[in-house]
Formats: sequence, C-alpha cells, structure tokens
Amino acid sequence: MNTINNRVFIFTVLLLLNAVTVFSQLANQNTTLLAQKDEHGNGYSALWGYAGPNGREYAILGCNTGTAFYDITDTANIHEVDFVTGVTSGWREMKVFSSYAYVVSEGTNSRLQVIALQYLPDSVSLVATYSYTGYTKTHSISQSGPYLYLHGGNVTQGGTDPGGITILDITNPTAPVKRGSWSNFYVHDSRILNDTIYACNIYDPPGTISVINAANKDNLTTIASWVNNPNPFPHNCAIPIDRRFIYTTDETSSPNGKLKVWNKSNLNNVTLVTTWQPTNITTAIVHNVEIYNNLAVIAHYTAGIRILNITNPQTPTEIAWYDTYPSSNSSQFSGCWGVFMFPSSGKIIGSDMSGGLFVIKLGSPVTGITGNQSIPSEFSLSQNYPNPFNPSTTIEYNVPKSSYVTLKVFDVLGRQVALLADEFKIAGSYKQNFDAGRLASGIYYYTLATDNGFTETKKMILNK
Repeated sequence: MNTINNRVFIFTVLLLLNAVTVFSQLANQNTTLLAQKDEHGNGYSALWGYAGPNGREYAILGCNTGTAFYDITDTANIHEVDFVTGVTSGWREMKVFSSYAYVVSEGTNSRLQVIALQYLPDSVSLVATYSYTGYTKTHSISQSGPYLYLHGGNVTQGGTDPGGITILDITNPTAPVKRGSWSNFYVHDSRILNDTIYACNIYDPPGTISVINAANKDNLTTIASWVNNPNPFPHNCAIPIDRRFIYTTDETSSPNGKLKVWNKSNLNNVTLVTTWQPTNITTAIVHNVEIYNNLAVIAHYTAGIRILNITNPQTPTEIAWYDTYPSSNSSQFSGCWGVFMFPSSGKIIGSDMSGGLFVIKLGSPVTGITGNQSIPSEFSLSQNYPNPFNPSTTIEYNVPKSSYVTLKVFDVLGRQVALLADEFKIAGSYKQNFDAGRLASGIYYYTLATDNGFTETKKMILNK
C-alpha cells in the first residue's frame, strides 16, 4: 500500500472511529452553550440561581475553597462578580431567600454562611456564619418560604442518627432561629411542599422516602414512608404540578441509578409508575432533578444536563440535552452535579465537577415553562384562612405573569414581623403558610407587592 493509500486508509478509520464516538455520545440536542467558566480548579459541586428584583440573573457556584458568584444577565458578558472563601470541602450547597444566599458544606466547622446579595452586580458580602450547639457541618440544604431545612452532617443531636433534618426560621434573614428537628433516619436531601417534607433517607432503613408533617415547625411528625425499590438509594426528589406524583433519583453505580416516577396519591400505597434514562445512554448515573412546571431539568453526571417534557408526569420525554462531560458516559461519579433554570429568561445553569459552570439556553422554543395550570387573569391577594387563626394560617395569591413578589406581615404599629416571600415567581397561583406561633395575639396585616406595581393589603386576627 503506497503512502497516499495509507493516508486515505488512516483517515477513513479515523472518520469511522469518530462516527462511533459521536453516536455513543450523541450530539448536543436543542441547546446552545452561552458560556463555560472554569476559574477555580477541579472540585466544583452544587450550584443555585438568584433572580434579583432588578431583573438581573446570577449563578452561585460551589467550589472547593468557597463560593463563586457570576452575573449571567448579559449573554455576551457572563463573568464572575465575587468569591466568598469557605472551609475547604468537596461538597458545597446553597439556597437563596430574599436577597441572601445560605451556603453549607461538610467541611469541618463550616457551619452556615449567610451572604448578602443586595450589593450585586458589584459585589457580595459575608454577613454572618451561623451555628448552634452541636452543629458544625451540613450535607445539603433546602428552602421553602422563610425556612431553611438542613440535612445530614451533625444538624441534629440524639435519635437513631444525628444526620437527620433541622429547620431554621429566617423570618429575619440575617439572624436564623433554630426550630424543630427530625432524627428518625439520616436525611440526604428533601423537598418541601405546603409544610410537608419529602425526605430522602439514602441509607436508611435502607432507601426510604419519609413524609413528614412540618406545619408545626417545633414538632415534626412522620406521616408515612415507602421503600424506594428497586435499587433503593434515593438521592433527591422533586414534585410536578400534578402533585399525585413525585420524581426520585437513585445515586448508585451498580446498577446504574435511574430517575423514578412514583404515584403518591395514596401515601399508604405509593406505586412505581416508570423509570427513565437519557436517550441511548444506559450507563450514566442520575444525580439531581429540579422541576419547573412542565419541564424537568436533570444533572446526570457523565451524561450532563438533560431536559424533559413532563406535561404528562407519568411519561417523561427527553427534548434537549447538553453533555458537560463528553469524554465518557461511564458509571462514575464525575460530570454534572447540579442544575437550575431561571424562570424569566429560561437560561439553564449546570455545575460540572471538573468543568465548572455551564450556561446554556434551549434552541427552538420549548413550551411548558409556564405549566399547564390555569394562569390567573389578574394579580390578587385572598383573605387568609382560617381567620381568626391559632397559630398558623394559609395565604393565597395569584400572579398572572412572571414577576418579582414580596409577601410581608406587619403588626398594628406598621412594624414588619414576617417576610413570607421575596423572590421571582412564575405566573400561577400560590399558597403560603404563615406560622405565628411566636407572636402575640392581635391584629396583623399582610401585603403582597410586585415589581409590576401591584400592591394589596388584608387584615388577619391571631387569637391564641
């Protein structure tokens, strides 16, 4: 074979090998990369997003030595704004309430960092490092209204396993107050819906989902539980609009962890509906799932960021993906760690353990971000119920278009006594529980305000 023929042969082989590689990986589908930021070395972990009241969007990225804050508003100028140093840790997670980020890790004596975001887009500021007796580290953190839910680490004392769940009241965002704990089993992560906690007991008894009543933040009680079979290793969970269902992720390498869909309409008989894996990939391990109305966004380790249409929650259909870890689809704990979608712009951010921050957008228009729920025709604030109440009540309000919303409670002297919502909301109808167990009997007022200029106030009576 002459030199020219040799070259043609080698080139043909390379094309064939490349075709095989592309087929095994699949080209990225219906997504465009806006930016990748890898400025803090290997060892990235979780991430979250913050949509500010001025319409700007920020990615918050967990790094080995701290937390990085990126302004992603201008797609042509995605850049790091600031960095807050923390205890060195391979796991760092965060959530946002009002204009504060709350960051935890499993690093020794890492505790809870409270970081002010109101100085953005210029900078952020560490305003407090919070702890309580016996608490020094956390595995993960959830948030619902003015409450944080700490999991794992040593967040609880006593019980069968100290790594349960503890609630912090952040009605005053810079001064958390410890409330109740639940320590029946180790809690890896949780999802909270209407004061009900769905806790992932990744190891115990093993592999259960525990359903916990948290209406009384000082006294958490177990409602029900079920084993996450087969391959019971529930890592995290999320709940679609049709609340009869719940999605769980199994973080195992053998067999490869899958997304599961459960029918939970009867908590005494929760049934497995289906399982899901990425298109043409059966080897990668699922990690985290987040749901935004009719879209589920998934961090799927070596398979990257995956987006599902869950208009029918029983039959998730993959519609887009971006592979943040194209070198492999193997069953290793590498690649995409966390995901978040911004409700206004639809930008999706993902954290890759070795690649850092990825900012992507969906290609062709994708319906579903506003959900299939009935969108209200106007802004409105309903009368709380029950009223009078003792000690908790429910407040409902309607948001006809995506808006930044605040819901505040005041006493008769006009002093703010509670902050129930302070965040960007997708168009829809919302319920917010108000726990007034620590307030005195009397008349109170609650006010809903939006960045569209809507404001409404109603009176309620606390009668202990």
